[in-house]
Amino acid sequence: MNETLLILIEFIVVLAAIFIGAKKGGLGLGIFGGLGLAVLVFVFHLKPQSPPIDVMLMIVAVITAASTLQAAGGIDYMVHIAEKMLRAYPPAVTIVAPLVSYLFTFLVGTGHIAYALLPVISEVATEAKVRPERPMSVSVIASQQAITASPISAATAALLSLIMVRNPELRLTDILMVCIPATIIGVVCAAVVQMFIGVDLEKDPEYQRRVKEGLIQIKQKNGEIKVSSKTKLSVVIFLLSVICIVLMGSIPSLKPSWTGEAMQMPNIIEIVMLTAAAVIILVTQPKIEKIVSGSIFSAGMTAVIAIFGIAWMGDTFFGGNIDFFKGLLTNMVTNHPWTFAIALFIMSVMLFSQAATVRALMPLGIYLGIPVPSLIAMFPSVNGYFFIPNYPTVVAAINFDRTGTTKIGKYVLNHSFQLPGFIATIVSVAVGFVMAYLIF
Repeated sequence: MNETLLILIEFIVVLAAIFIGAKKGGLGLGIFGGLGLAVLVFVFHLKPQSPPIDVMLMIVAVITAASTLQAAGGIDYMVHIAEKMLRAYPPAVTIVAPLVSYLFTFLVGTGHIAYALLPVISEVATEAKVRPERPMSVSVIASQQAITASPISAATAALLSLIMVRNPELRLTDILMVCIPATIIGVVCAAVVQMFIGVDLEKDPEYQRRVKEGLIQIKQKNGEIKVSSKTKLSVVIFLLSVICIVLMGSIPSLKPSWTGEAMQMPNIIEIVMLTAAAVIILVTQPKIEKIVSGSIFSAGMTAVIAIFGIAWMGDTFFGGNIDFFKGLLTNMVTNHPWTFAIALFIMSVMLFSQAATVRALMPLGIYLGIPVPSLIAMFPSVNGYFFIPNYPTVVAAINFDRTGTTKIGKYVLNHSFQLPGFIATIVSVAVGFVMAYLIF
């Protein structure tokens, strides 16, 4: 069979698994992702890639901490504070949440920090009667865009090392002066547009259905709420754990190291979050069964199963056909250098990693003689892995939204992250070219 036709059939299998899983909802994504994986491995004989164990364990650790916080009353307290701030203009959460997500990722150098924020963003939006899809989708996109502006991300380091060969005078600050304002403007533009996407939460038919069936309990507001000192302390403990992760991600000397090799961020996130859960339990003494019965624990563990199947299937499809796609993109860029930004975007869809995309394709841009300022301006286009809804942070956000507004669409690719993802990426690249022109 023709190689192109074979790969097309495999891609249809991937989309079909996502489509059926999304229709079934909840665990369906992971279960049918596993079925799609089985077809790719046993029918098309693709070698299975390694399952996303680190991602799954990070989510488990974060969910354990967040669920413990919820059992201690901390989530309700945080929601109450946020509601008081947002009452004058509730849609502000759609702007604030992505900027917080951006800041945390910028400081830590990994978008996986978003797992600690998404449950809180979802609850705040739901209780404030703001359609959660709006802040949730942009927050995920913001956590991706910030990678290409973070001075400590692997992607930025990879870009710097490659273009310094071409231009030894170039410094990290040159990349940051272009990419920081470009990506922030891109995220804000996407957030502004998202404020007007979809009907208001209380008019959404899926939300109404879930409320009617008792899947979502509408809490009655009684003005001020009484909060114990232990509940407030649980919030402090959780926030300190997040700050601890940010500090260790930002200051390499704070990371434990052995024989010169520092502890990796996934392990740091896992250990710190489990420790936070333990301290909250010791201080506030919530009932353990209340931790596992909460909405955050249920949504988080569903996300773990969904990621297990969907992400593993996607990695196997693209990993098994990477030589074909790399050859296709290389020919396209060689013949039409202006398409390099598009090639970076497409490659990132397949590799699920900005750093891997930079290492795989940026050398070609250098070889073709594309000016260094243009390469820096096009750097944010490596944030394309929102395109197919199987990346862990995307799947997690879908499952954390109890209202069902953050979702995969009828045609799979028309999901909640597509519009903000494209707006943020296109605007970031466009602003990047302007900044590059002004700086270089």
